[in-house]
Amino acid sequence: MTTSAPPTTTVGRPLPRAAGRRSTTAAMCACVLVAQSLVAAMNLAIPKIAASGLHPSPAQLLWIVDSYVLVFAGLLIPAGALGDRYGRKGTLLAGLAVFGAGALLSAVAPNLPVLLAGRALSGAGAALLVPATMSVLLYAAPPGRRAAAVAAWSTALGVGGMAGNAGGALILQYLPWQGLFWGYVPLALGLLAWVARSAPRVPRQTAALDAAGSALLVLASLALLFGIIEGPGLGWSSAPVIGAFALALALGAVFVRHGLRSAHPVLDPRLFRLPRLRAGSAGIAVTFFGMFALFFVNAQFLQYVKGYSALRTGFAVVPLAFGMMAVTRYGMRLAQRTGEARTAGAGLLLISTGLLLLSTAGAGTPYLVYLAYLLLMSVGAGLAMPTLSHAIVASVPPHQAGVGSGLQGAARELGAALGIAVVGTVLSVRYAAGTGHGVARAAAFTDAASLGYRIAAGVVLVVGALVVAGLRTRRSAGGATAALDLKST
Repeated sequence: MTTSAPPTTTVGRPLPRAAGRRSTTAAMCACVLVAQSLVAAMNLAIPKIAASGLHPSPAQLLWIVDSYVLVFAGLLIPAGALGDRYGRKGTLLAGLAVFGAGALLSAVAPNLPVLLAGRALSGAGAALLVPATMSVLLYAAPPGRRAAAVAAWSTALGVGGMAGNAGGALILQYLPWQGLFWGYVPLALGLLAWVARSAPRVPRQTAALDAAGSALLVLASLALLFGIIEGPGLGWSSAPVIGAFALALALGAVFVRHGLRSAHPVLDPRLFRLPRLRAGSAGIAVTFFGMFALFFVNAQFLQYVKGYSALRTGFAVVPLAFGMMAVTRYGMRLAQRTGEARTAGAGLLLISTGLLLLSTAGAGTPYLVYLAYLLLMSVGAGLAMPTLSHAIVASVPPHQAGVGSGLQGAARELGAALGIAVVGTVLSVRYAAGTGHGVARAAAFTDAASLGYRIAAGVVLVVGALVVAGLRTRRSAGGATAALDLKST
């Protein structure tokens, strides 16, 4: 009797059995879901942290939310290179350990500096684990199942926001804000054990670590956010704020120069010669700018103005995620029929329209009307995100596909950080001005939220027009790839 050899990949290794592949896929999806969920869950904790013994200022509240997202975004691309050099499974396990340690530090934080350090540490862990999950997933899946595996991973990333809202709502309904972080400690430990048992080891690849470029990218982003967040408190014309914006420009210029001269830059600026890549990156960033502007304001609006509990607030936005997932399935099909520019443009227009409609909401707005506005935004995001993601990944040369994926993630998280910073700053300034003039707190918050939504809508609309123009620009694929075959010869 003869037995057939187990199927192998193109590099000749045996593929895991079906049960092992399913366990690996589920573990990788669970990892990205947990990492992404902490972004959304944090918004629900803002009212409890604001009323806590930490006594944070409005600017400090923004830093508590944004420190995680900023570090997550800034380290996402270099973390991918780190995994290539030292091993994806080891990097993933290290990321889960760092993520859990950051959650633990946040839970026991006696003051704001320690809480900020814990948030930043969790962000670094998330940056390590997210790109590693995709690599492990693709390695474990047979060629015929890779598309389905990537689709499951992408869905988990999108569901993370819903899970963060629902899970965070359950915790914060019954526990103080520290309970949110305590909840992530056993999650990280459980995932660590699961990944250690089920994930295969991915062969290491040659990868250069651009420490200088990574540092420049993070510092430039930090300087920009410092200027935006601290501007109202310190004064827009104050030396620290003007200096922060000037430093952000200077560091950005040095980053570009470094990228042009480095043999292996963390992100080569020449990639942005591609119109579709430029447009896709800007489009992803502004999509998450609008969506996280919504998440930041919405959690406070429903609790402060509508009087919702944390539990009701968390579940009030769950339909948004279901709407997004339903439409995402058809976004790419529509783009193939009508073109990327029309599909992405329609999606960004719907996001902007939804934000404008939300700016009209008040204490007396029925929930079903409010939900309709949210669903409009979810449809827009479902149309825009897959189209813009494909524009980025399809634009880069094949040997730089990992960079394209990392760029997409960095644009997503940086857009979220900017959306929270800009709208949060508008909210704090307008709210303080309203209460200072004797306006009732709920009315003052409603007025501030309205202005924040209108500004966010304007940003999405203007950048969206530029994105559509970029997607309509056509260049030959061969010429573009040849021009950007960076140092490959």
